[in-house]
Amino acid sequence: MARTNGDYALFLDFDGTLVDIVERPDAVAVDPTLPQVLTKLQERLGGALAIVSGRPVEFLDGRFVPHEFDMAGLHGLEHRIAGRLSMCDPDEHPALRNMVARLKTIVADKEGILIEDKGCSVAIHWRLAPHEKDFALATAHAAIEALGNDYRVQHGKAVAEILPSAAGKGKVIERFLHEVPYKGRRPVFIGDDLTDENGFKTVNAHGGLSVRIGGGETIAKVRLGTPAELRHRLSLWASEGSLPFKEDDC
Repeated sequence: MARTNGDYALFLDFDGTLVDIVERPDAVAVDPTLPQVLTKLQERLGGALAIVSGRPVEFLDGRFVPHEFDMAGLHGLEHRIAGRLSMCDPDEHPALRNMVARLKTIVADKEGILIEDKGCSVAIHWRLAPHEKDFALATAHAAIEALGNDYRVQHGKAVAEILPSAAGKGKVIERFLHEVPYKGRRPVFIGDDLTDENGFKTVNAHGGLSVRIGGGETIAKVRLGTPAELRHRLSLWASEGSLPFKEDDC
């Protein structure tokens, strides 16, 4: 039996998925047609559309004004489901806050290494200084040793993020799937990076459809080439109403 839009719950990563990767995290640009496409698709799916990102919810909201979508930010540390918002308080992570200050001092003389302070997590970027990869990774892992088991490193494209161990895209997708309007639907999760593989695992376990953007090893069932290709397919879904992915896409 063919599935209808009411059968699906759509989860979308942000960087490298909905938008192109850029050299500086604050320089990201949203295609001007994307918010309206997502709004129309959200309506088709009865509200079961959420952006699942390592970015803070506040940052993501600012890129989609005046549109508002369900969100999971900071790898699930904060989320909004059907308008109900749960935020992460940086003051509840004093050891991490102290570590952020230390990291800024450690990399101060390393041109091209960026410290992105997200409040409840911190990311070390070396996209502008690829020759500093080993230093950046060593710095991140030394920070984790100092912080202890309550925190872990999440690796990504030219980035290592230090975040609470409880965070994870798979975990927050699981939470969404227990809430209306996501409950009982087949999940579709689209991402591009190591940070998304845990989400793919959860979606696959639910009999869902996992979609990887770009190259790299993956457990995703479908692969697309670029964020631009994904935006085109989402536009087709929004306008025509049919799922624009098949498991034999490659």
